[in-house]
This record gives sequence, C-alpha cells and structure tokens, in this order.
Amino acid sequence: MGVVELTKENFEEEVLAAKVPVLIDFWADWCGPCKMQSPIVDQLAEEYGDRVKICKVNVDEQPALALNYQVTNIPTLVFMKYGIFQERMIGLQSRETIQEYLETLLDAE
Repeated sequence: MGVVELTKENFEEEVLAAKVPVLIDFWADWCGPCKMQSPIVDQLAEEYGDRVKICKVNVDEQPALALNYQVTNIPTLVFMKYGIFQERMIGLQSRETIQEYLETLLDAE
C-alpha cells in the first residue's frame, strides 16, 4: 500500500473511515529522531501491505492535525482502529515495539 501523506483534507477518508488498523507517524524535517524513525515506518508499510495503513503527518505543514491529537513531542506514533484512538507512543520506537502493537491490533479482529 505504501505510506500515505495525511492532510486535514484527506484525514477523514484515510484514517477515520479506514477498515484496517492505522499507524500515524507525526514528524518534522528538522527532527533527528524522526529521521531515524522514518525508515522503520517505511519498511513496515511495505511489509504489512494492505493489512495496515501507514500514514505520516508533517507537523509543520499540518499543525491542526498535530493539535487534534495533542502531539507535543515528535516523533509521536498514533495507532487507530476503525477511526478510534488506540495508543500513542512518544519518541523513537524500535521496529519490534511497533510491530508488537500492530500485531495486537490485527489479532483483535
């Protein structure tokens, strides 16, 4: 499926109406840990394909989305399922930590 760049215009369609679990990566160009998180998120998008939707939000370009999800530190990962908030992870996360949580969302189906 690849990574979806979120905006306030496509957020409802891509996240709230999604029929699969959604991982949202809130990031910024100037953020070092975000640059380290990005390749992990990109790999997960390839691996999970259509089973999970992987999205990114540039907090500098979409401040309203960051505000809606109370993102005060980046990187922040937000997990959604059927449009409902499930979990938030703040700071650089390991691939294993992210995968474990995605699997719990998939197993709960």
